[in-house]
Amino acid sequence: MATRALGSPVTDTLSDSGTVVGDRRWAVIWAYVFLCIFVAFALLPPLYMLVTGLKTSNEISAATNPWWVFNPTLANFTELLASPLFQTFFINSVLVALLTVVITMLISVPAAFALARMKFWGSSALATGIFLTYLVPETLLFIPLFKMFVTFRDWTGIELINHWYVLVLVYPTLTVPFCTWIMIGYFASIPKELDEAALIDGASWTQTLTKIFIPVALPGLIAATIFAFTVAWAQFLYPLAFTTSQDQLVLSVGIATTLIKADVFNWGQIMAGALLGALPPLVIYAFLMDYYVAGLTAGATKG
Repeated sequence: MATRALGSPVTDTLSDSGTVVGDRRWAVIWAYVFLCIFVAFALLPPLYMLVTGLKTSNEISAATNPWWVFNPTLANFTELLASPLFQTFFINSVLVALLTVVITMLISVPAAFALARMKFWGSSALATGIFLTYLVPETLLFIPLFKMFVTFRDWTGIELINHWYVLVLVYPTLTVPFCTWIMIGYFASIPKELDEAALIDGASWTQTLTKIFIPVALPGLIAATIFAFTVAWAQFLYPLAFTTSQDQLVLSVGIATTLIKADVFNWGQIMAGALLGALPPLVIYAFLMDYYVAGLTAGATKG
């Protein structure tokens, strides 16, 4: 019987298959290597914060291993949780974040629906302009906003600065543009036949939005809500510029201003406060991450 010569198609196919399997194995190995590097960069800072938060002030200042706790204690956490001042910071942050989310969604959802489905002259340019306003950094906005509030006080006698609710007025300048852009993309991904059928059946644009589009676009709504909440909860520059009294501060600024006195840093409570402050967004992302990714993906690829 004739035997197959070396270099035959069968041998070449097996060789190519082995090469493909080897390349795929190395691709997986390198993917895990870079994933481990990313996880290390992402998790080492909060791990260090937790380790520091479990130490006493004497142990933090001692020349010992910074990554190990020799005498762990929860005193830093319990003292903060029992502090009336910390509780005030937390309540202010919750109120500001929730009100910002409500205002943002009341503005961005109808605006996105109008720009995505109610086509009119200049709607595309207006949608792009709304997103471009999000790219303006807050470092360029807080001074004009401060002057506007001063002028408003001079005209009306109403003082808004140094009150926690002033943040509810300025945070939407950061949240509304991006949330509107997310919802524009999600509304644009919904089939046109839905609103056409609703209009034929006699539904108004408001009914079409509330009864058809909002239930269908729930992942996009959740993504926009999470983004607005995160921005309002973690914002630092605006509360630092617009609030000064301790009873009006939010958590992000309150921790930094009350636990740092001159050149004395209470590192244990600072780290404990930072971890406690990061807990609400962490819990939200843990349960709603799939909706957040779905909403951002739709907003990035449609519209």
